[in-house]
Amino acid sequence: MNVTKALNAAVKAARASGALMRRNLLTVKRTRLVTRHDIKLELDVRSQKLIERTLHLAFPDVALLGEEGTRGKPDAGYRWVVDPIDGTVNFTYGIPHACVSIALQERTRRLVSSSESDGYETLLGVVYDPFCNELWTAVRGRSARLNGKRIHVSRRSALAETIVSVGFAKSRKDLEANLPHFIHIARRVRKIRIMGSAALALTYVATGRFDAYIERGIHLWDIAAGGLIVECAGGVFWREPIPGDHSYRMIASNALLQRRLHIP
Repeated sequence: MNVTKALNAAVKAARASGALMRRNLLTVKRTRLVTRHDIKLELDVRSQKLIERTLHLAFPDVALLGEEGTRGKPDAGYRWVVDPIDGTVNFTYGIPHACVSIALQERTRRLVSSSESDGYETLLGVVYDPFCNELWTAVRGRSARLNGKRIHVSRRSALAETIVSVGFAKSRKDLEANLPHFIHIARRVRKIRIMGSAALALTYVATGRFDAYIERGIHLWDIAAGGLIVECAGGVFWREPIPGDHSYRMIASNALLQRRLHIP
């Protein structure tokens, strides 16, 4: 696998999808599905198809696992992991805090690091925020970058000085289970942030804007790219599977805080 070529293809796809998001931020959105705590848009599907076409042209034999469907063999040697619009509810309401997330994973037989999932290890990650024109990239073994410049996680170790992002899962059971933990953390840190985009929360940890990010229930396509970006920026990205397809609970942090954070 030519990782440089793959990174260029992922960046091209992310920018194309991001441009589509930017043009449609303030338009009336066509919904496909509305649940108590989530929204699915017609534009989610259109954005993923745009990403698929771009990636398929560059790598026709690589499979794709996306929030809006899959392409290719489920056990392929390589696969793209794609969230075409991470932060769909924000985007639907015209809130410019959403992004494109694309990762490339390789199938492996042994556990290499915490960024491995379902027998796959993440090789590269791209997250693009089209509203701030911020592009995060990471390749395993290299430094993470924001718009081409190296980034590093924060060096804050005192909880009282930190900003911690918390995500709330979409099921009622997980929402209620998360509330006591949320209160516990809120009393000990400087600020809690609930921003509505998992991929951006991870890149904010990687950039030192947040010191940690905790999720009780999240999907692989939300975190595959951002998790690697955190690791390549000197942070720690921990997760474990939970019931549900490609579902996890996770903690990402600047490493200095990792032992002091947990998910009950």
